[in-house]
Amino acid sequence: MAQAAFLGLGVMGYPMAGHLKAKGHATTVYNRTAAKAERWVAEHRGAAAPSPRQAARDCDFVFACVGNDDDLRSVALGPDGAFAGMKPGAIFIDHTTASAQVARELHDEARKRGLHFIDAPVSGGQAGAENGALTVMCGGDAAAYAQAEPVIAAYARACRLMGGPGAGQLTKMVNQICIAGLVQGLAEGLQFGRQAGLDVEAVVAVISKGAAQSWQMDNRAKTMIDGKFDFGFAVDWMRKDLGICLEEARRNGAHLPVTALVDQFYSEVQTMGGGRWDTSSLIARLQK
Repeated sequence: MAQAAFLGLGVMGYPMAGHLKAKGHATTVYNRTAAKAERWVAEHRGAAAPSPRQAARDCDFVFACVGNDDDLRSVALGPDGAFAGMKPGAIFIDHTTASAQVARELHDEARKRGLHFIDAPVSGGQAGAENGALTVMCGGDAAAYAQAEPVIAAYARACRLMGGPGAGQLTKMVNQICIAGLVQGLAEGLQFGRQAGLDVEAVVAVISKGAAQSWQMDNRAKTMIDGKFDFGFAVDWMRKDLGICLEEARRNGAHLPVTALVDQFYSEVQTMGGGRWDTSSLIARLQK
């Protein structure tokens, strides 16, 4: 069993850290809001530390799941950052959805210090984190990944090394690009069916058995029909992710016209007050 630290106890990190502890890994947590760390300790009987550096001390693996590039730098770097407390050869595994650029930056900085860094964004949402059934896309050195994979398995149903530093984040961008188009298509299809006077639930029951079937249809069509969006992956976070995708596309020359359009649609949802709604709320802007 490993000595582990987990930095960031949001809707994803809180249950992920719990799975590590449940699998027998000695787990110390850090969270910017200390009260949440204290609640996690009371629930899981692990330990909490007042800084990333102290949480990372003597750990074999340090995990992070925070908000964005700047949040990631703040928990990894600086005198109180995790890198300052990690022992030589320890592995930092970042589950934040961030840029490939920051992944490469931190990989290089870790290597200078005799550490390892793996960018490992996840897919599966809050339910996947709670059920220990996340998909993890990794970038980094093969030897470090081989050590980390059995520990990541505590909360993952699938985990794969996609390439060198940044490859995990690039793969997550592909994931978000695909989701954006799928959700918009589903929203338009459901709205079209409603306007045509069809029993939309019956329509979904039929077409979900054919080529139109998707995870979004299976898990979100019913709540979209019912106009329920107060759960799941927030629009604010999706816009952050799509912004990363569009910035990377400008860098590598990829054309993302649908992604750019759906990003604009999500901005309309934010204007409607839906920043914290689930991403399936794209249908709401069609019903204005």
